[in-house]
Amino acid sequence: MKMSTGVEWAMHCCVSLGQATEPVPAARLAELHGVPTAYLAKHLQALSRTGIVRSVPGPAGGYVLTRPAARITMAQVVEAVDGAESAFRCTEIRRNGPLGLPAKSCRTRCAVHRAMDAADAAWRTALAGVTIADLAASIDADSSGTALSEVREWLTGGAR
Repeated sequence: MKMSTGVEWAMHCCVSLGQATEPVPAARLAELHGVPTAYLAKHLQALSRTGIVRSVPGPAGGYVLTRPAARITMAQVVEAVDGAESAFRCTEIRRNGPLGLPAKSCRTRCAVHRAMDAADAAWRTALAGVTIADLAASIDADSSGTALSEVREWLTGGAR
């Protein structure tokens, strides 16, 4: 399964916004993560459409999380950016070729489709079990406790 780069960017932006005390402009988030502003803005809009973030207008505006990071899951972010559709697309190949089955014989999903559905469900369940707050805690632990404080400081203008 291949996800868009927007998923990674959106996850990191949600973690960063979880550290912010005021709205953060898309350009500031793009600068923090070293990504193109216009492309990041597209993903922030997707997060906004699904209610994960909201845009605050005005000179001191930007993006904020709509709820605590502990109530936003990785699954919600993935679905906001890449959609909820399964990565597997069944074409009913068993109806093709010289031994192709008639449509009436294909009323249930084949073994391949069932296995792919089960894998998709497991993947989604795993992502639903990890929140943005969990990611933030892991990122902080990976940096010996310095990453989140550095992000907070940077977002408030400490490293402009």
